[in-house]
Amino acid sequence: MSRALIIVDVQNDFCEGGPLAVRGGAAVAGAISEYLDAHYGEFDHVVATQDWHIDPGSHFSETPDYKDSWPRHCVAGTRGAELHPDLDTEYVDAYFRKGQFAAAYSGFEGLLAPEDAVPTGERQAGSLPGAPAALESDEDAIGLDDWLQSHDVEDVVVVGIATDYCVKATALDAVQAGYGVTVVRSLTAGIAEDLEDAVAEMELGGADIT
Repeated sequence: MSRALIIVDVQNDFCEGGPLAVRGGAAVAGAISEYLDAHYGEFDHVVATQDWHIDPGSHFSETPDYKDSWPRHCVAGTRGAELHPDLDTEYVDAYFRKGQFAAAYSGFEGLLAPEDAVPTGERQAGSLPGAPAALESDEDAIGLDDWLQSHDVEDVVVVGIATDYCVKATALDAVQAGYGVTVVRSLTAGIAEDLEDAVAEMELGGADIT
């Protein structure tokens, strides 16, 4: 049995200064790094997810409703898609990129980035704009659930941004996939002023909130 930490979307565009800045995002990036330094030995694996938009259709809007549509953010190949510099990636084993051509909130919609991909917005020469080679043909791409299963993971701890969107979606999908799920609330940052509904939904869905 293995245990994994899932770091959700701690990216520049979701932190202070980005077009979809979540209050406290940068602080969460630093706090996750400190947590990893102190608790790395408690995890067998650490993975990170990234919004990685190429052409996500109506997910982007010039008149967003901030529910189903949003300003342009985390465009593949841009600085905004990079992980925040205060997030130490030393311990990260794999990166999963989601939302290339459609909205994607859960990390379980992400695909494994190639091993030689840097954990930023940079891309290989000659690829589609912002698209790692492994994502240009999805037939052999590995999803987060497949990766976790192949590493015998049974329990996951979820942290990151945003509590009430991608963290919640990732945690609920992890429960549905059969994992034991814990969300460390102090290592998340949310969009809404009141996050109690999101926390309650995760708890009702089977996740433990600490």
